[in-house]
Amino acid sequence: MGTGLKSGASTVAAAVETPGQEPAGFVTPDYWDEACRHLTRRDRVLNKLIPRFGEARLQSRGDAFTTLARSIVGQQISVKAAQSVWDRFVLLLPAAAPPVAPLQVLALTTETLRGAGLSARKAEYLRDLAKHFAEGSVHETDWSAMGDEAIIEELVAIRGIGRWTAEMFLIFHLMRPNVLPLDDLGLVKGISLNYFSGEPVSRAEVRELGDAWAPYRSVATWYMWRSLDPLPVEY
Repeated sequence: MGTGLKSGASTVAAAVETPGQEPAGFVTPDYWDEACRHLTRRDRVLNKLIPRFGEARLQSRGDAFTTLARSIVGQQISVKAAQSVWDRFVLLLPAAAPPVAPLQVLALTTETLRGAGLSARKAEYLRDLAKHFAEGSVHETDWSAMGDEAIIEELVAIRGIGRWTAEMFLIFHLMRPNVLPLDDLGLVKGISLNYFSGEPVSRAEVRELGDAWAPYRSVATWYMWRSLDPLPVEY
């Protein structure tokens, strides 16, 4: 996350804030402190890494549609480029608009969306996402009672949302504590640098290390991202 990597890396917009301060409108997980204590006791790398970032922690914007829309915008491009496109996209919306709403997106044509820097495919994906939310075919009110895999299955039915994007949603919106995004290049690079002296890391090795991080694999993953880019990265 926040590495600027492509092809599945966590390329989403960065929110820069004073360390230890929570931006207005963001929420943080209530399990974070316990997770940090657990991981520092059990993992020599995290024992050194976690204290470097003080009170900084995972934060959620609390809006499901915005989180998924930002994830689509950020696919396959750098953090900086994703933020630039997102900013231009937001300028297309009504000046007094609240957080991005599905009907606002559906009111924009594909051509208009492309004018903000979105590819034709991403513009179509955004409109399909908006249609799913507007028609109620995603079950937000049920998510709290659903398991991670069930939510992933529901989300990947939407065009433009694959497993990686759904896992980012689990971490950043629902703040599920035990998600290990095996296809995230930022996670793989963080593990390579912190645990294997920069040597290539296999999927099996990532999974094995993740098993040792349970039940707080999301938290450990977040610190792997932060080891590559110290600025907080949010959806």
